[in-house]
Amino acid sequence: MNETTVCVVGNVATQPVFRETATGASARFRLAVTQRYWDREKNAWTDGHTNFFTVWANRALATNVQASVSVGEPLVVRGRLKVRSEQRDGQSWTGADIEATAIGHDLARGTAAFRRAHKGETPSETSARPEPNWETEPTAQAAETAQQQQGQQEQQGQQEQREHHGQRGQRAQRRQHHQEPALVM
Repeated sequence: MNETTVCVVGNVATQPVFRETATGASARFRLAVTQRYWDREKNAWTDGHTNFFTVWANRALATNVQASVSVGEPLVVRGRLKVRSEQRDGQSWTGADIEATAIGHDLARGTAAFRRAHKGETPSETSARPEPNWETEPTAQAAETAQQQQGQQEQQGQQEQREHHGQRGQRAQRRQHHQEPALVM
């Protein structure tokens, strides 16, 4: 099938609308994609035309969009482009939809913390999980545990050294045992 696959980078323009249907979850939101170009006369970046896309997500992707996406966030969206035309109040309207296959935050413009969604988990359960704090200073208990581990490693190293020396001594004894007697004249 010939489909037009696109990858667009833009900002979320509307709060995602989430629905549970008989065929599965569905979510939609508007994405604003603004062209930027270097203006030589002004010697600065300038905003060009803004395109708005309606992004549709289904099933697990829709559930994760509901839990992860908010207005104003920069996103990268990959999916199938569908251009639709319709008549409203005697006027012709054209809209561009993207049936998303992948959606993620644009890490060139900020950071994100990934949390794997488990089957059967609802978005509220996913977002209720406490985030690990990777930048905390070690507590006294953690420092004590680290010292204990270091002591155990040192003891293990000393034991290995003793075993190594013991093996060397055994090898020397075996060599002496297998030596031929010296010739006596």
